[in-house]
Amino acid sequence: MYRRDARGSIALFGPANADAALTVRCDTGARQIYLSRAGSTATPLTIRTSSVTRAVPVQPTGSTPAYVAAALMPNDSLLEAMGFSRGRFVVQQAGLPPLVVPAWAEIERVTEDCRG
Repeated sequence: MYRRDARGSIALFGPANADAALTVRCDTGARQIYLSRAGSTATPLTIRTSSVTRAVPVQPTGSTPAYVAAALMPNDSLLEAMGFSRGRFVVQQAGLPPLVVPAWAEIERVTEDCRG
């Protein structure tokens, strides 16, 4: 799901009628993209797409429910790889089950919102 708010825009991934398992947010004020996963484990996220595998460091967001987030610049090639991966990409983190995320257009919409 994609939506705009006072901070910018956000794409949310996860089961219907529940907190998002993964979010991709454009914070227009900070001019950064935040990739957030539900949980409080501060170990790096490993993103696996059809063309790239990369680990990104995270920090707790201090929110309730708990999330950890990685900050990316809007021109980071990892965002393109996520948006154009063949059907899906995987988010892995030690101690948690992997997330299999569809490579929907919402990822590119959020990225473009921060580039504009």
